[in-house]
Amino acid sequence: MAHTTSNPKIHEGRNLKRFREMLGMKQDVLAFELGEEWNQQKVSLLEQREKIDSDILEQVSAILKIPSDAIRNFDEDQAINIISNTFHDQAYLGNPHSTFNVNPITEIRRLHEEKMELYERMLKEKDDMMGRLERLIGNRSKSESL
Repeated sequence: MAHTTSNPKIHEGRNLKRFREMLGMKQDVLAFELGEEWNQQKVSLLEQREKIDSDILEQVSAILKIPSDAIRNFDEDQAINIISNTFHDQAYLGNPHSTFNVNPITEIRRLHEEKMELYERMLKEKDDMMGRLERLIGNRSKSESL
């Protein structure tokens, strides 16, 4: 079993743990995928190692479906450095789309007032119609009595 040689700051076990957690995989599941001789504690010990044997690293990378070089070469300090150097001058981290704040109470109140106005217009129209009908009936009864 050959060890990999890489940047001394890179901790392959920690990188393995980060990728496993990003993918939402528990240590038990990884142990099950690695085979019968593996268990959660053995995976935990593997993640504490600074260097991981190449053949084990290849197995793990195949299970996680990521290149083994990603685990070997991932440097958190470099990733943070890239992210922090990305935002400068007028760069911002935000939503490029407008945010619309709608106050539902105001909208409900407006709709209620519109409904009440419509109801009052309908009542007035009904009263007008009833008045016309009463006059029409009154005119008929007068003409029949003559």
